[in-house]
Amino acid sequence: MNANTYQQLFISILTDPAPLSPYNNPTYMNYVKLNQRRIERWLKHGVLNPELIAAVQRIDKPQTWTIISEAWCGDAAHTQPFIQMVAEKNALITLDYQLRDSPPFLIESHLTNGKKAIPKLVISDGQGNELASWGSRPAQCQALFYELVAAHVPHDDKEIAIQKWYNEDKGVSVQLELLTILEKLEAF
Repeated sequence: MNANTYQQLFISILTDPAPLSPYNNPTYMNYVKLNQRRIERWLKHGVLNPELIAAVQRIDKPQTWTIISEAWCGDAAHTQPFIQMVAEKNALITLDYQLRDSPPFLIESHLTNGKKAIPKLVISDGQGNELASWGSRPAQCQALFYELVAAHVPHDDKEIAIQKWYNEDKGVSVQLELLTILEKLEAF
């Protein structure tokens, strides 16, 4: 699905009078509401790194950037908008959204430490050969998460701390990590 279809998914979930699992759970429905607002906020106010824009604009062969995600994923709501905005800077990049929990289950071949962690970005060339992948969180955010787990911080407090990290980071880390990936690809 493209970016518009992915954003339409949020509306479909939120307006469905009898949503399917997991969205029949009020907690998941709340995640979708929050994430829709987060995505809209980043798409409206997110600032792109000029070096990343330049690197993306140097891509001279078709690529597909596949984002594996789900509407309930808070990490995706903070990273996916930046990936989307930068991908849109080059017409040779096709952005494709795939749901983690729906066929073709691409996540099965893109596990992170044996887990279905999302979001996951998979960059492929025009022939479908995987060039690189990224996810599920920026390294600094992941380190924070591990610290919180090791300290046995309650789930709700972990969510608040991760949310605060993303708000303070403003998409800088995901962009720098993506820039590093693109620079490595460019060097080949």
